[in-house]
Amino acid sequence: MPTAAIDGVAHAFAQGERLIDVINRVGARVPQVCYHPQMGPIQTCDTCMVDVDGKLVRACGMPTAEGMKVATESARAQNAQREAFDRILGNHLLYCTVCDNNNGNCTVHNTTKLLKVEHQATPFKPKPYDKDFTNPFYRYDPDQCILCGRCVEACQNVQVNETLSIRWEDEQPRVLWDGGAPIGESSCVSCGHCVTVCPCNALMETTMLGEAGYFTALPKPALDGMIDVVKGIEGEVGYGAILELSEMEAAMRESRTKKTKTVCTYCGVGCSFDIWHRDRHILKVEPAEGPANGISTCVKGKFSWEFVNSADRLTKPLIRENGKFREATWDEALGLVARRFTEIKVESGPDALAFVSSSKCTNEESYLMQKLARAVIGTNNMDNCSRYCQAPATIGLFRTVGYGGDSGSISDIEQAELVVIVGSNTAESHPVLATRVKRSHKLKGQKLIVSDLRRNEMAQRADLFIHPRPGTDLIWLSAVTRWIFDRGLAKTEFLEKWVNGVEEYRKSLEPFTMEYASQRTGLPVETLQRVARMIVDAKSVCVLWAMGVTQHSMGSDTSTAISNLLLATGNYMRPGTGAYPLRGHNNVQGASDHGAMPNNFPGYQKVDDPEIRAKFEKMWGVTLPPKPGLDNHQMIDAIHEGKLRSLYVFGEEMSLVDSNANYVGAALAKVDFLVIQDCFFSETCRFADVVLPASPSLEKDGTFTSTERRIQRLYRAFEPLGESRPDWEIIVDVANRLGANWKYAGPAEIYKEIAALTPLMAGVTYERLEGYKTLQWPVAADGTDQPLLYTQKFAFPDGKAKLFPLQWTEPTDQPDANFDLHLNNGRLLEHFHEGNLTYRTKGIAEKTPCTFVEVSPELAGKRGIDDGRWVELTSRYGEVRVQAVVTDRVKGEELYMPMNSTDEPVNRLTSSHTDKVTHTPAYKETSVQMKVLPERGANPLPRTNSRWGHPTPQSGVEVERKWKRADYHEPGNGTESGGSGNGLVQIQGTGNRE
Repeated sequence: MPTAAIDGVAHAFAQGERLIDVINRVGARVPQVCYHPQMGPIQTCDTCMVDVDGKLVRACGMPTAEGMKVATESARAQNAQREAFDRILGNHLLYCTVCDNNNGNCTVHNTTKLLKVEHQATPFKPKPYDKDFTNPFYRYDPDQCILCGRCVEACQNVQVNETLSIRWEDEQPRVLWDGGAPIGESSCVSCGHCVTVCPCNALMETTMLGEAGYFTALPKPALDGMIDVVKGIEGEVGYGAILELSEMEAAMRESRTKKTKTVCTYCGVGCSFDIWHRDRHILKVEPAEGPANGISTCVKGKFSWEFVNSADRLTKPLIRENGKFREATWDEALGLVARRFTEIKVESGPDALAFVSSSKCTNEESYLMQKLARAVIGTNNMDNCSRYCQAPATIGLFRTVGYGGDSGSISDIEQAELVVIVGSNTAESHPVLATRVKRSHKLKGQKLIVSDLRRNEMAQRADLFIHPRPGTDLIWLSAVTRWIFDRGLAKTEFLEKWVNGVEEYRKSLEPFTMEYASQRTGLPVETLQRVARMIVDAKSVCVLWAMGVTQHSMGSDTSTAISNLLLATGNYMRPGTGAYPLRGHNNVQGASDHGAMPNNFPGYQKVDDPEIRAKFEKMWGVTLPPKPGLDNHQMIDAIHEGKLRSLYVFGEEMSLVDSNANYVGAALAKVDFLVIQDCFFSETCRFADVVLPASPSLEKDGTFTSTERRIQRLYRAFEPLGESRPDWEIIVDVANRLGANWKYAGPAEIYKEIAALTPLMAGVTYERLEGYKTLQWPVAADGTDQPLLYTQKFAFPDGKAKLFPLQWTEPTDQPDANFDLHLNNGRLLEHFHEGNLTYRTKGIAEKTPCTFVEVSPELAGKRGIDDGRWVELTSRYGEVRVQAVVTDRVKGEELYMPMNSTDEPVNRLTSSHTDKVTHTPAYKETSVQMKVLPERGANPLPRTNSRWGHPTPQSGVEVERKWKRADYHEPGNGTESGGSGNGLVQIQGTGNRE
């Protein structure tokens, strides 16, 4: 490796490594206020000036070179660093002891100490701007802002929401939202990136204000008085003594502020971060080390945790008597559950009972639930909510490449030359993953194709946005694949070496000509050819898809068509390639991985394989049922048919999230004995006979598995509220009441059993997952994991993939003269699904208070609809009453309704039609009629919603504009920009900060 001399000592460095990173790695102490390793050089603060081969340079903006001689401690360098930092203090009123950000990690405080600053030459000059409290989650204080630009860089080039900027030409610049709008009326999506990277207290979480320190809750007059006292003695005693006092206070805070690592409880990206909390008060969410997210979060992960302490948490068991619920003891409730389960099993057999696990609960809890069903009750009637969303994607991958999970990591998506997104509103459903695509697209030249029914954010950013007719993605995918084959552009060498079934598959493509595809999808032939050419020309391609594909009657086949296309073009087995079905819930991947399915033991081992079954029978000491059980869709039918008498559901809002909600509700109302286990009294609880109070993720230990097959630990931050319990403890209690005699000391011991039975997770241990360490399955016994799958072979006995022939069938529930509009549905950025958790965060409820239906301008014009107009939507299965939002996100006679309602849930309108392979409901195949009502209310998207904002895209902080200011000069280089002074600057002053 090449070497460079740092303060006279030679150090090796990697090619292209930034000088600042080498300096930090070898332990040299150089100030760096604006630099953040996850964002790269911003170059606004000038505090990292070092002497390189006789010249002063910014270490953050300098690549390390062979033979370079670097002096970090020369008088010239240190005086430049001090001059630069002195300017920063002119923008910042230093009052650390009573500052909410005095928590040991304030960059400004720590740099003041590092440089041993006693006084400053540049007097503090207040800015003529008010504090901005208009966002419910954070506030901005211009007087504390040092104009480092970290927040701007994070917003422009990490989150890529492009809301924040600094107008360097202003006499007194400040950070601007949408060029000068109040934060609460801007395009800010409250992702929290800006707050996370702020190096001082200019941007602060509102949950920190007045809560972080011992003195910070004082009334403002008292606080201002204390600041005046500190500033009054500063000139005499200097900053050193004052900082010592503030550090004592920070140490006292540290003793009562707990920091607990957890994994986000919302979508499947798998963001991890520290929760800062005192008692049960959550001070803030602090992301930094998460392998999937780093400094990134979305509004939900950063700010939507109020549900944990919600006043309506379930804290005691409930039993229904005479049509009403009463509180009960745990002994009473568990005794009733055990007695009724036993009675029903004796009277009607074990298959009269069924179990539904949760995609929001831990891997260990799903494992225990399926073990309860199989080993204690004796049934394979076991499922989880992947049936509602991701099962078709899993089948598509099982058919073609062998593993039912993402073929690589989020980092592969970032480095792909082309990303194709099909049926995924990624920016709202998987926001942090979307930032990686947006960043690569903006900064690295990545190309982007989006196929969707709505012009969502990713569609707006795409190089090519296509809008096929609803349910026709399989056609254009197959036509593009055929076109590639017909023109000799398929990866022949790859196919010959690694893929079976090529000729049979090519024959199945015969109907899928470009002309046929154009006729059926409504896409021009030229557009389809452009899609094909972009895929062929790209050196690496990743395809992302979600419920816009899977929630169709051909969801499994369309998922298969995606994988077929990737195989035909050789886009597997290499970094930056592969198939990425974006998992919806935080642990929907893990629930299936750990056996919460009717046909699979943990690790997708088949229940009807005698050898596999014998292994589990030996470990569990029981005889196990040999045939696959009912999935959750079949369970509802079985209740109506009188075959299923009891249902045990935990962590699932089944009555709202299953399709054809009226039909599902009727089943839940008639089942003989229904047990619901949840944190809140959900809509589904209304049908229950027993309700068991469970604990959310912050009140338990365990593991989650994200969309990229990444297994991560979460740690208990709080004790369970009231008499609630972690789900795994409740399941153990139920099993033991039924005679199981389970004796698990905790989740770590449960996972030892999982690993012993599951080759896919053989090497997973809690020790290997300590802290922020992770593993991506399959994990060998020695702990070796596979971030990128298929590097040596595919997951079939002969090591080869399979091209899987497909046929086209028409979508179900199509529009006709009566039900003339197509209704699409999905998520919103601010809410997760129906909003059971997110509505309990006040700020989110304010920004998106209710559901609505999106109507195109064309349709609105025809029917006389304006924003806020009430309409009645009626399908063949039910009706809802909602307000309209007129938007060009939808087109023609297509509507879109988000899921965020328990009062008017969209699934009252959806059907019982399903994907023929997985029984995943065809949620996206719904036809409705719309009646325009005379009532009109306020727009359901208030002006505080980010959709009303106007982003201000730019290349980043654009520091060159700062350097052009008349009052700027490089520190250590005289008094004019680019000057060549000797850099000997004396820092003296009186500390006057008036």
